[in-house]
Amino acid sequence: MISVLRIVLLLLFVGSAPAAAAPSEYALDPGQSAVGFTYTFEGRDIQGQMPITRADLTVDFNNLSASTAVVELNVAKARAGFVFATQAMRGPKVLDSGRHPRIRFVSNRFTRAGRGAVVDGRLTIRGVTRPVRLNARFFRTPETDPADLQTLDILLSGSVDRNAFGASGFRSYVGPKIDIRIKARITKR
Repeated sequence: MISVLRIVLLLLFVGSAPAAAAPSEYALDPGQSAVGFTYTFEGRDIQGQMPITRADLTVDFNNLSASTAVVELNVAKARAGFVFATQAMRGPKVLDSGRHPRIRFVSNRFTRAGRGAVVDGRLTIRGVTRPVRLNARFFRTPETDPADLQTLDILLSGSVDRNAFGASGFRSYVGPKIDIRIKARITKR
């Protein structure tokens, strides 16, 4: 969980990137990265998780619009909170992991928003691509210098309507809205 200290560091970090910083490429640390999601099952919020298998990120803190992101998720290793839900989610009526083993996000635009950013992009689920908007926050790792951008944590959050991607199975049990929370650890290449 992100602590209050890390949020304070974020506020300092976004406003204090070095003036001469150029776009930097970052590599994903898969062991410190995952996608959490929340969905409604019979009126209760249930949490699941999906591993990030790939992330190609270029971040320019002085010209955020020059930043890019491509992220891929492993559908076959997704967990939906309990065994029945996991099997159903991976199955042909929802994510169909046999035919569509990954989910892919490609950014179109990064825009500064307050002390964070908004990331617009295209999300592909089950072979269907739709626009999506995510909120982004960048965090330096604890106890690092404000100018040290070597290792960062990025938190992306937003929501999607699963029906828009054809992942509409089990409607009488599962609501259409899926809240997404992506936490990724990235290191400058």
